[in-house]
Amino acid sequence: MPKVPINTPIMDKEEAEVVQKIMSERYFTDQSYEGGKYVREFEAALESYLSVKHVVAVSSGTAALIAALYAAKIEPGDEVILPSLTFVATANAVKAVGARPVFADIDNFYTIDTKEIRKKINKRVKAIMPVHLYGHVANMDEILEIAEEYNITVIEDAAQSLGSSFKGKMSGTLSKMGCFSFYPGKVMTTGEGGAVATNDDELADSLRKIRNHGFDNKGNIDGFGLNLRMPQINAAIGTVQLKRLPQFLIAREKNAFTYLKYLIDLSDKITLPPIREGAKYNWYLFTILHPNRQKAIEALKNAEIDARVYYDPPVHKTPAYNYGGPLPKTEMISKTTLSLPVNPLVNEDIIQKVTEILKESLN
Repeated sequence: MPKVPINTPIMDKEEAEVVQKIMSERYFTDQSYEGGKYVREFEAALESYLSVKHVVAVSSGTAALIAALYAAKIEPGDEVILPSLTFVATANAVKAVGARPVFADIDNFYTIDTKEIRKKINKRVKAIMPVHLYGHVANMDEILEIAEEYNITVIEDAAQSLGSSFKGKMSGTLSKMGCFSFYPGKVMTTGEGGAVATNDDELADSLRKIRNHGFDNKGNIDGFGLNLRMPQINAAIGTVQLKRLPQFLIAREKNAFTYLKYLIDLSDKITLPPIREGAKYNWYLFTILHPNRQKAIEALKNAEIDARVYYDPPVHKTPAYNYGGPLPKTEMISKTTLSLPVNPLVNEDIIQKVTEILKESLN
């Protein structure tokens, strides 16, 4: 493992203690509609953090997307508009419910371009799935305006944006449903897990049934469902991590603005992260565009600094999909994007070192 990872879970004795507690209780899962004690505690804590009425915890970020699509009644033959510059799970979730992903190009903030959404709309389109990529919040005002005009559901893929906000509202709460991931590489973790946030009572009820084989709160099978439950251990870890999240985000923001300070002199050669007006980022990733990316990656790797490419190829260029292009901006950015470590383990000395390496790689 590199000395400076791109992202890594940050845990302490409190997480270990809750794991030991649940192991001693032998309380690993709960098939109840409500989700069990530790799941309910985690959901309540996340509801409070997000200022949202309902959070339904599930087994992964992908499970969150699939559950949200089922709750929105997306069916075979339907189409869902989404960006291609995203982790493949966004498209896979659409495919999993039998619908067809329709890929749109991105704007200058690495998020779905609203002009492109309008070009892709037809009578088969039943949902738009904006991705808040790298923690950058999509242009939700215009997306919601389009959705209302065409009576289309919006489901936010907020897997990378927990803690980001737009005009004072948390990402993942800006539409009917927002989907989060708590994979170990995210800004906080449950070990593995996800959640769907909503202010809609009916959708919350559907989501709770979908995650548990269709069982309602009376124990009757009331429709289709899967086993998408979050284990009790994961939920308990999440409750502890959520307490730490504000400090994690403060550290990330400090590191991001330190990068901006050091890299401003290179801004004629590299593209620094854009900041959308009205948005506050969680700085999940500090992503630049670098004209000589491979040289930079190799030099950083030699210094044991983990820098990553997210994502090359974009989804519409992968063998699993391979349709929907051309998407000029997506394709250009996928060839130059480079994400630098900005997690709480990073400090100013590391950022100075990264800056020196980037300067050399531009020669």
